[in-house]
Amino acid sequence: MATGHMLCRWLSIPSPLTAARRLTITTKALTVPPPPSTSIRQTAARAAATVTTTTTSSGDAKRRRKKEKERKKAAEAAAAKSEKEKRRTRSDKEHDSSLEFHSSNKDHVPVMLREVVDVFASMPLRSFVDCTLGAAGHSSAIIKAHPQLEQYIGMDVDPEAHAKARAHIDALLLSDSHSHLKTHTLLKNFRNVKSVIGEVDANLLQSGVDAILMDLGMSSMQVNNPERGFSVMADGPLDMRMDPQASLRAADILNSWPDAEVGRVLRDYGEESNWRLLQNKIVLARLKGGIHSTTELIDLIRSMTHGARGGRQGWIKTATRVFQALRIAVNDELSILEKALKDCFACLAPGGRFAVISFHSLEDRIVKQTFLSIIGTGEVPKDDCAGEAKETWVKQIVRGPNGSILTKRPVTPSEEEERLNRRCRSAKLRVIEKSR
Repeated sequence: MATGHMLCRWLSIPSPLTAARRLTITTKALTVPPPPSTSIRQTAARAAATVTTTTTSSGDAKRRRKKEKERKKAAEAAAAKSEKEKRRTRSDKEHDSSLEFHSSNKDHVPVMLREVVDVFASMPLRSFVDCTLGAAGHSSAIIKAHPQLEQYIGMDVDPEAHAKARAHIDALLLSDSHSHLKTHTLLKNFRNVKSVIGEVDANLLQSGVDAILMDLGMSSMQVNNPERGFSVMADGPLDMRMDPQASLRAADILNSWPDAEVGRVLRDYGEESNWRLLQNKIVLARLKGGIHSTTELIDLIRSMTHGARGGRQGWIKTATRVFQALRIAVNDELSILEKALKDCFACLAPGGRFAVISFHSLEDRIVKQTFLSIIGTGEVPKDDCAGEAKETWVKQIVRGPNGSILTKRPVTPSEEEERLNRRCRSAKLRVIEKSR
C-alpha cells in the first residue's frame, strides 16, 4: 500500500487514500449545521426581548427622572416667586399719560411716578425737597399736583442732570400758574441736605419740610452715556463718578487698590460669589498693563464665566454685580445713605412724609433698618399692623414713638410699568411719616 502510494506521488496521480481524505474534508466543509431547535430560538428571542425591554426601561427611567427634576425646579421657582411676592406690595396703578411731565423729554423715565404722587396726594404741601433731581420727572409731577406749593428745593450732584432738571422746571413754571412758587435747584449731594435747606431758608429748616423724596436709581441719561462708564453694554472709560469733580475713578480701584480691598468691594458691594476668582484675575491683569475701559473689564468677566447669553450664572449678571460694586465704592454710596436718611427725617415737619425708592438689596436693607431705628422700634412686628389708614395705597403700618412706616412691605412697580420700563424691575418704594 505504501509502495503504491509512493508510486502515485511520483506519477502525480492522486492515490485512493489521498482522494478519500480530500472527499472527507470537502464533505465536512460543505456540511450545513442543523437548524436550532424551537427551544433555542425561543430562548434567544426572550433574551433579545429582555435586552430591548431593559434598554427601553432605562430610557423611560431617565426621562421620568428628568421630568421629575423639571417639575421640582418649577415648583421651587414658583415657591420662591410666591415668597418674594409676600415680601412686597405690588402696585396696582395703571400707566397714566397725564402725569408725563414733559413730552419732549426722552432722557429718563421716572420710576413709580403714579405711586410717588399718591404718597403725597392727601397732604396740603407747602414745601417739598427732591434730594435726587435726575431729569426732574418726580419733581415736575409733584409741582403740577400741588398748585398751593410755596417752596421747592431740588438737588443733584451730577451737573448734567442738574442742568436738565433746571430747564424742565423752568419750562413748567412758564406753562403753569406757579407765580408764587419759589424754586431752588442746587448742584449738591444729598449728604448735605440739612445745610442746603438751611442756606435756602433757615426758617424752613426750623419749622420742617412737608415732604421729601429720594430716588436712589441711576438716570437713563447717565447709563446711556458711554463716557460715564456705567453701562455693561457700551465701551467707555472706567469712570463711574456721579460727581465729575470727585477724584476717585473705578479704574483707580481696579489698578491701584490693595488686593484685599478689591475683593472686599466685590464681595460686600456686589454680593458676588466668585469675588476671589475675580480679584485674582484683576491682579493678574495689572501685570499686563491694567484695566482701563469697560470693554476690558467685560472681557475679563466673560473669560471666567459660562453661558455667554446671560442667565443667572452668565456674564451679564456677573458684570452687573461688578459694576454695581465699583459704582458704590467710587461714590461712597452706602455710608452716605444712612446719614442722609436720618438727616432727611430730622428735617421733616410734624406729620411730614419721606419717600425713598431703592434699586438693590443693599440699599433697601439700609432704608428698612434705618426707618425702623428712626421710629424707635428695632424690628418689624409679626402682626399685620393694619392701621386705620384712609389712603388706599397704605396697606400695612408699623408704628413707633417717633413716627410710622407706611410701607411695612415695600411697594413695587406694577406689572404694566415693568413691561413698559424694564429698568424699574428692582425698584422698591418705602415711606415714613413723622409723628405729629
